[in-house]
Amino acid sequence: RSRGVSSMEGYEPKLTVRTHQTDQTVTIEIQDNGPGIPEEIKDKILQPFFTTKKGTAGTGLGLSITNDIIKAHGGDLKIESDKNGTVFSIRLHA
Repeated sequence: RSRGVSSMEGYEPKLTVRTHQTDQTVTIEIQDNGPGIPEEIKDKILQPFFTTKKGTAGTGLGLSITNDIIKAHGGDLKIESDKNGTVFSIRLHA
């Protein structure tokens, strides 16, 4: 059964943070169990000034700046999302 935004009764939000370390990298994963990121915006969410909020509720800079900081430290940000949730993986190299 798919959880759409309008049919989330009984839904219990969950946020999980995991870390992994090897000799070469440190990875931080942030995972939620929400409805996922819609396909039509997946390619846009890291662009500066992109926001899904109405009016003046958001600037659309948060993920863009986060991605720039990660890259400036020699790392990368990977996003995986489907109808069962989203995982943001931040990998930093030693």
